[in-house]
Amino acid sequence: MSASILVAYATKYGSTQEVAEAVATTLREGGQTVDCQPVKKVRSLDGYGAVVLGAPLYMFRWHGDAKGFLSRHRQALLERPVAVFALGPFHDDAKEQQDARAQLDKELLKFPWFAPVTIEILGGKFDPTTLSFPYNLIPALKQMPPSDVRDWAAIRAWASDLAAKLAP
Repeated sequence: MSASILVAYATKYGSTQEVAEAVATTLREGGQTVDCQPVKKVRSLDGYGAVVLGAPLYMFRWHGDAKGFLSRHRQALLERPVAVFALGPFHDDAKEQQDARAQLDKELLKFPWFAPVTIEILGGKFDPTTLSFPYNLIPALKQMPPSDVRDWAAIRAWASDLAAKLAP
């Protein structure tokens, strides 16, 4: 199996892609061979020794494309180490962080065979002007202020530690 790492992501508005690209860049800076691409474009995990899977949490659910990725690549994921990250909280708040982790854990219970080597909850980004249907119909969401609590230093620190965790 190759030592290459795949950073695969699902995104709705692009903020998870930005985080995935930062993770991939950090891994490359650490000497790793890394590809970064949307989960929908991943046809095979052949050639990858490890996978980093990232997706946002929306309305108490993990992005459906990430769950589809797990289902499509089940056998290949059982054969290599996988790290998971999710963007969730819109505020720098410990309770929101805990709630997001509980949401992700609940979603991952649907895949009892899946055992990631690490799971990380990262702060998210929210811009009410970009909401699409049906979220743009929810007045409370439309009235929320924009926020971006992605901690780039923490993201890079987490990514720096991944190579050791993803080693076979």
